[in-house]
Amino acid sequence: MISFEEIEKLAKKYQTTRGNILREYFQHLFLSYFYRQKEAGKIYFKGGTALRLIYKSPRFSEDLDFETTEKNIKPIEQAVAATLAEIEKEGIEVEILEAKKTTDGYLAIVQFKTTLGILSIQLEISRRPAKNFGEAAVVAGDFIPPYAIQQLREEDLVKGKIDALLDRKKPRDFYDLYFILRAGLLPVEKRGLLKEISKLLSQSKVYFERELRQFLPKDQQIIIKNFKKVLEKEVGRFI
Repeated sequence: MISFEEIEKLAKKYQTTRGNILREYFQHLFLSYFYRQKEAGKIYFKGGTALRLIYKSPRFSEDLDFETTEKNIKPIEQAVAATLAEIEKEGIEVEILEAKKTTDGYLAIVQFKTTLGILSIQLEISRRPAKNFGEAAVVAGDFIPPYAIQQLREEDLVKGKIDALLDRKKPRDFYDLYFILRAGLLPVEKRGLLKEISKLLSQSKVYFERELRQFLPKDQQIIIKNFKKVLEKEVGRFI
């Protein structure tokens, strides 16, 4: 298990809180063990945490989101249970605070408890029509040796983030769009959506700094102080 000294070192390196580092450690552990389970073969990693861990977005993220072509809930539950059993061998107490079948998949809230702190992570797995929309990826970081996962195809992952922005209009979604644009991840054929997003942004009264401050390193704080104008300028480059 990670030590307090390692968390302190990484918190300084990434200019963030110990809580963000500890949560990301738990995320890495979960993913590394989860994708060793055969039942995870039809489950694909996506969302803001995927942007962070695979594409190196500066934004720390709270939850783990997936899509699946698996029709039955039982294999998903088995994969989660087996994963948590492996994590407990690392000296970490885990508890499922909530687990349920949803209208389009599965949702669970898992609590991780160590002497370093207690944190909860939400797992959400959405069911989609059966098709080949996953691809292999390797995740490397400071916490554990590199490990293989299955991610949602890049174009589908990006589309999902755009859809989330248009639906939820949360500060984190706007920031993820900023990262997607800066990283060159938005397909040319999707640029037409930016006009709609530009209009949405101009009408938005979202308080970006309030939410984003806790999930971004200190060297990103200057961006979010006037984030609306920063994003408007970035979107304008592609319209």
